[in-house]
Amino acid sequence: MVTQVKHKYCDSAGKRLPSVTTIISRFKDSGALLYWANEQGRNGLTLDEARLPAATAGTMAHLLVEADLNGRELPKLEGDSDIIKKAHAAFNGYRQWSKLTSLEVLHTEVPLASEAHKFGGCLDAIGIVRNMSNGYAIVDWKSSNAIYADYLYQLAAYKILWEENYSDHPITGGFHLCRFAKEAGDFCHNFYPSLDDEAETFLAMRKLYDRVKTTEKRVR
Repeated sequence: MVTQVKHKYCDSAGKRLPSVTTIISRFKDSGALLYWANEQGRNGLTLDEARLPAATAGTMAHLLVEADLNGRELPKLEGDSDIIKKAHAAFNGYRQWSKLTSLEVLHTEVPLASEAHKFGGCLDAIGIVRNMSNGYAIVDWKSSNAIYADYLYQLAAYKILWEENYSDHPITGGFHLCRFAKEAGDFCHNFYPSLDDEAETFLAMRKLYDRVKTTEKRVR
């Protein structure tokens, strides 16, 4: 089973802060979520059952990457042999990319909070992709069948968090989004040199998040 770790973020006064994903999720298209919920019901699943992380080729590949980055022995994958084969193929694709680009991962699973904007988030990794730039870069792994705008807002928010807490090491090496396809197990790398517009959009979401919460309390 794939496990998920949830972080709690607080400011210096101990007040609970919303996470990056919580803020972004507040403004997702509800129509797509309703369609998803309907499909789960048609497949005989309750919403609690549907929300359990599925062991796909993509999620398995992600587990292999996490173990590799942290110097641990690669976990023995369990489940459908075809899915496991695809997961290893995706992981090998990532390894080849990391060698070709001379990826040097400096920090992994970095939980941070912003005092200035009152939100928190956990960065997958901070590293340097030597063959592209010697500057610090944000590296993120996704298990999905496509790239979504939400991912870019998330990466931009991570930059805000990092630079507020580590202003002496600004993100000058851009953003590397590594994606493992859920079913096929394909590996894909996307590079974004700048996400300034997306950062502005996220901060607008952050402000609107509080305004919506205030109105919701008013009508309870």
